[in-house]
Amino acid sequence: MREVTGRKVAEAALRESEKRYETLARMSPVGIFRAGADGRCVHVNERWCRITGFGPDEAKDDGWMASIHPEDRERVVAEWRRSVKNRSPFELEYRFRRPDGGVSWVFSQVVAEADPSGQVEGYVAAITDITEKRRLEERYNQAQKMEAVGRLAGGVAHDFNNMLTAIIGYSELLLAQLSPGDPMRENVEEIHKAGQRAAGLTRQLLAFSRRQMVEPRVLDLNSCVAGVEKLLRRLIGEDVELVTAPARDLWPVRGDPGQVEQVLMNLAVNSRDAMPQGGKLTIETANVELDVEYVQIHADVRPGGYVLLAISDTGCGMTKEVFSHLFEPFFTTKEKDKGTGLGLATVYGIVKQNGGHICVYSEVGHGTTFKIYLPRAGASKRESSVRPPKIDKRGTETILLVEDEGAVRKFSRKVLEHQGYRVLQAENGEEALRMCERHHAPIDLLVTDVVMPRMGGPELAKRMAGVRPRMKVLYLSGYTTNAMVHQGIRDPDLAFLQKPFSSDALIRKVRETLDANDKEASASGAR
Repeated sequence: MREVTGRKVAEAALRESEKRYETLARMSPVGIFRAGADGRCVHVNERWCRITGFGPDEAKDDGWMASIHPEDRERVVAEWRRSVKNRSPFELEYRFRRPDGGVSWVFSQVVAEADPSGQVEGYVAAITDITEKRRLEERYNQAQKMEAVGRLAGGVAHDFNNMLTAIIGYSELLLAQLSPGDPMRENVEEIHKAGQRAAGLTRQLLAFSRRQMVEPRVLDLNSCVAGVEKLLRRLIGEDVELVTAPARDLWPVRGDPGQVEQVLMNLAVNSRDAMPQGGKLTIETANVELDVEYVQIHADVRPGGYVLLAISDTGCGMTKEVFSHLFEPFFTTKEKDKGTGLGLATVYGIVKQNGGHICVYSEVGHGTTFKIYLPRAGASKRESSVRPPKIDKRGTETILLVEDEGAVRKFSRKVLEHQGYRVLQAENGEEALRMCERHHAPIDLLVTDVVMPRMGGPELAKRMAGVRPRMKVLYLSGYTTNAMVHQGIRDPDLAFLQKPFSSDALIRKVRETLDANDKEASASGAR
């Protein structure tokens, strides 16, 4: 009787223990996987099934191995078999390929179960879903890579712009001296055209690196799309149907209309190339609110109101390999000499420069959608652009020209002196300060490069302001990263000329700066 009673008590305790285990396994926030001593699965909990997408029957025996992503399977199975052989625990990150086509990243911890004698009876694995963690890490790594590439591209463009300023400028000076029938004129014209084309490439690089100078204003994206619609129809060809779906009561955004047009053109060309046999291109706009949940998934976005510009095509779509390099400059899937690989890089830079966000959805054989989110502007009044009038007025003022690039300095001095100005020149800020101390007559305008060794243009202007408070300042640069220009958006209180510039542009901007400041002083005196 004592024997039977003891056995029944033990059986009841075992049932109670198993019940508690089942309850804990069912409520566990991690997936639990149990295997025998041979490594074959005997039990999985509900959480394991939710993470992997597979049912308990599909995981039994060796079935669980088929659910591991093909690229990780050999590594996981080898580690598991090594652990069974050595009776040792292990930790590993790998992927499950879900039946719905999705992928789950997991962190797995495996330990052995042994009897009182130390004999291994089986194994228990606890898996934690780290899919979202891996996605955020990938986005962060991609953002860092794009930032590094952007700095490199911007630096190259900045230095190249100095050379292009001299190439374009001196070719213009030669053209002005050559008669229409001169046999050398055609050669010089080709040099000038090549310089202009190169300047176009550097503008795209600067857009990608978010150092392009822009003139933002309050815009209606529907009007921007309508304004370029005819051009897009000619660009994509007759075999591609263009459909626009503008939203009613669309919120205004703040941006540069030329940049918006550039985004539409680049994406339209990209879509056209993805539809060689024809197809459909759809451009849509909408008002959207990006909430906190969306921001948690997309770390580079702030919550709030945005205007959506979506460009969709029915083309060939993109593979994962192409998708991973999508916005990198000079990456292209087109044939040699058919593209520079800067189109999408330019789009990326423009969107980021304007505080926006871009998402891309693409599947092979099912087309691609680019979704661009631009922040809603606080103002509702549209601003119109006014082309500056051509200024032919010759100058008599004294200008202090400070530029560390010799070719740009010589070209600028020659242009300004030809226009009648008296030019003092220096190759750095320290030399400019010494020249300012030695020159006792008035200096009307400081024309200075923004980025120079040891002392940049803004610091030079600040130090000179105490000595010559009436002197005006005009900044020159291919780009700048200081507080004067934030992400390439121009401060309206500063006179700025973007490199490379032509002789006409330099003359006009110098005259504009001198006259505008004089008018402000006159208006202040009248008040």
